[in-house]
Amino acid sequence: MSAPKPEILIVGAGLGGLLLGCIFEKMQVSYRIFERTSEIKPLGAAIGFGANILPVFNQLGLMDELEKISFVAKDLDMYNTKGDFIGGWDVGYQKKTTGYDQLVFARQDFHALLLSKVPPEKILMNKKVVSSEQDDQGVIIVCADDSTYRGDILVGADGAYSSVRRSLYNDLASKNKLPTSDTEDLLHGHICLLGTTEAVDTEKFPVLKEPTTAFRRTLPDGGSYTWTIITVPGQRVCWNVIEQLSEQTSAKKSFQNSEWGPDANEKMIAEIRDFESPIGGTLGDLIDASKPETISRVFLEHKLFETWYDRRIVLIGDAAHKFLPSGGQGACNAMQDAVILANCIYDLPSLSTEDINAAFEDYREQRYPHAKNQIERADFLGKVMFGQTFSEKVIRHFLFNWVPKSIQTMQFHKANNYRPQLTFLPMEMGLGPILPQKPSRRYAEEQAKKATHV
Repeated sequence: MSAPKPEILIVGAGLGGLLLGCIFEKMQVSYRIFERTSEIKPLGAAIGFGANILPVFNQLGLMDELEKISFVAKDLDMYNTKGDFIGGWDVGYQKKTTGYDQLVFARQDFHALLLSKVPPEKILMNKKVVSSEQDDQGVIIVCADDSTYRGDILVGADGAYSSVRRSLYNDLASKNKLPTSDTEDLLHGHICLLGTTEAVDTEKFPVLKEPTTAFRRTLPDGGSYTWTIITVPGQRVCWNVIEQLSEQTSAKKSFQNSEWGPDANEKMIAEIRDFESPIGGTLGDLIDASKPETISRVFLEHKLFETWYDRRIVLIGDAAHKFLPSGGQGACNAMQDAVILANCIYDLPSLSTEDINAAFEDYREQRYPHAKNQIERADFLGKVMFGQTFSEKVIRHFLFNWVPKSIQTMQFHKANNYRPQLTFLPMEMGLGPILPQKPSRRYAEEQAKKATHV
């Protein structure tokens, strides 16, 4: 029996949706990506990836191109406003222990790399999805321009305020099948202003002459702000400023996508532009060297939704869990979702609703425990790396002054053991222990057939 050939609809041309497109290209699966904007303008600053996801880029043949837009990270350092070293982590050891460096790059460069691997005709622009329906024959999406599209599978990769998730959850709620926890708001407590400069003067910022990335975070002794600079190729600086909200302020905030973009930035910029940069000059210097349309202001939210799928509709990435971003963990999780989901789709025995739903159940079972662990880890790292409450300062002081480096390193080793890969391609083992992964039934059958014909 030949493998089924699904028609897959992906909503959202973010990192998770584009990686899924790259994987489907490798699988030779029919798909289309629907993007609500007329032009893709990725916002954000720096992202860092290590052994948790880099093996997939080796499998896809993209590692050389990824390395060209990256710097290797050696240290993640934190200072007070006097320039005194508070603490940090040595991540330069990872190459020896996992086989992979910790790579750091500008989000827009990475987005452009993935975008270049998806044929333009497979991305439909100006397609804001407003509703979706499904039955035993397939799934239908309706766009704001009244156009409709049918497929066998619908993947929501369009963020925490996903229209696909909203439509799915409304349907499940009407049938009393949605957990109460999935109707609650995302947890929040921080606002982040971030951007990436154009090329800047290396004489003014000598650290840019270094061949590895500089990661430097400033944590004042008081106040609500922390700020970070990360250098990336092209003599550029990725920067962010995080404001920690009080419980009262947080409860009054409106958490909508409209908070992204230039209009919401000016007040916060005025408040922070005179802060001293840990690489020289002020934050205002870096802000002025960044194009205004690339600066964004976003609420940092986190939540692990319980419901990831129903029948022919499934959610990945921020649609399932939006993290406090610590070193690109949100993006990494979106891509890990895409990898495991693709594996499950590859092993589909048929395109029946029953088999598709079973594949999505398998996807959630494989990913949920790790996603839960990663959101807890990201939450803890957020407290350490930019928490300003008394208890968070105590945690940070205890970690950097009392917890032995060997224990900290052991925890990083443990986190690097989870390396989900595409099971229909030869695996990239790297170094060190790796958590076992569910093998592909179809791939094993195909390899057995090849062996009998040799």
